[in-house]
Amino acid sequence: MAEDKKIFPITKPVLDKKEVELVEKCLNSGWVTQGPMTQKFEQAVAKRHQVEYALAVTSCTAALHLSTLALGLKPGDEVIVPAFTWITSANCVEYAGAKVVFVDVKEDTFNLDPKDFEAKITPCTRAVVVVHLFGLAAEMKEILEIANRYSIKVIEDCACAIGTTYNKKPVGGLGNIGCFSFHPRKVITTGEGGMITTNDPELARKTGSLRNHGASGNPGPKEGPAKPYIMGEFDNLGFNYRLSDIQAAVGLAQMDKLENLLDERASIAMKYMNLLSGLDGIILPPYSGICGHTYQSYVIRLAGKNKGKRNKVMEILAENGIQTRPGTHAVHRLGYYTKKYGIKPNDFPVACNSEDSTITLPIYHGMTQEDQDYITEILKRGL
Repeated sequence: MAEDKKIFPITKPVLDKKEVELVEKCLNSGWVTQGPMTQKFEQAVAKRHQVEYALAVTSCTAALHLSTLALGLKPGDEVIVPAFTWITSANCVEYAGAKVVFVDVKEDTFNLDPKDFEAKITPCTRAVVVVHLFGLAAEMKEILEIANRYSIKVIEDCACAIGTTYNKKPVGGLGNIGCFSFHPRKVITTGEGGMITTNDPELARKTGSLRNHGASGNPGPKEGPAKPYIMGEFDNLGFNYRLSDIQAAVGLAQMDKLENLLDERASIAMKYMNLLSGLDGIILPPYSGICGHTYQSYVIRLAGKNKGKRNKVMEILAENGIQTRPGTHAVHRLGYYTKKYGIKPNDFPVACNSEDSTITLPIYHGMTQEDQDYITEILKRGL
C-alpha cells in the first residue's frame, strides 16, 4: 500500500487542551451567548493593541460594516479603498450605500499607495480603508497626514494584522477605528469572529449598539432593582453581530498563545528569506523597523525571468502536496465592481500584476526546517 503523500497547508490553527478547558468552563457556566467570556476576550485584545475599547463581533466583515455605519457614511460619500485586498474591504463601503473609489498599491509592499490616495481625493471623500495586508503595516504616518489634511476618517482593516505594529505602536488604534479577523487562516482564530477597536467613546457606543440589534440601554429607574416588565430600548436599526461566549472562550485561549505564534512565524519567515534570497526573479516580502510584519501570510512575487510562470509553478507545488494561493484579489476586476463602476482590468496595474504574479507559501505552527527545504526545492524546480 502506497504511503500517503504529506500535505503542506498554507496555514493551520493551533488548538489544544487550553481551548477545550475554557470552552468547557463556558458550557458549564450556562452562559453561552455574548457575556463574561466575551468581555475577557475584548479586554485581552484591547490591552494587546493599546486601545480604550474592543468590541467582539461575528467577523471582520461585520466589524467593517459597523465601522462604516458608525462613521455615518451614506449615499453620495466616497471612500478610498486599495485595489489589492480581500473583497470585504470594499464591500463594507457598498453596505453603507457609499461609493468605493479604488487606488493602486505599492509594488514593494502590496499596501495602499499614499500618493495615489491623495490624488483620488475629491470633495466627496469621507473615509479611507487602510489595509495592513498579509500582516505588514501600511505607511501610516503619510496616510494619517493626508487624512488629517482633508478631514478624512481612517478605518484600519487589520484582518491580517493581529499583533502588527507601526513604529512600535500596535495597529488598530492609529486611525479612527480598527477591524480584526479571527478566521482560521489568521494567526489566532475563533472559527469565525472579529473585533472592533477604537479610542473614540462615541464610536464604541455606536458600534456596541449596532452589533446588538440597535439596543440603546434599558429604561427604568437608575437606582434599585431592575423591573421584570421593562424591555430594552431600540432607537437605532441594528444587527445581530454578537460573538458568542463559546467562540470568545476559544479566542481567550488563543490570545495566550499569540506571542509565541508571532515569534514562530517570524522565525519561519526569516528561514524563507535565507532559502530564497539571491534567487533571480523572486521578490520576497519587505520588512522595515517602522512597518512591522507579522507574516499572517508569506507572499512572494515572481518577476523578471520568472514573470508569467506563476500558474505553472503553483501547479507543480500542488502536485507535490504543497498548498498555495495567489496573494489576494485585485478587487476592481471582480464582476460586481466592473459592472457597477465600469472599471477596466488594467486601471490599477500594480494591483493586477500583484494578483497575477503572487504566490502565498505555507507558513504554520510546527513547520520544520526540513519542510521549508522541501518547499523551496520544489519551488525552484518549477522556475
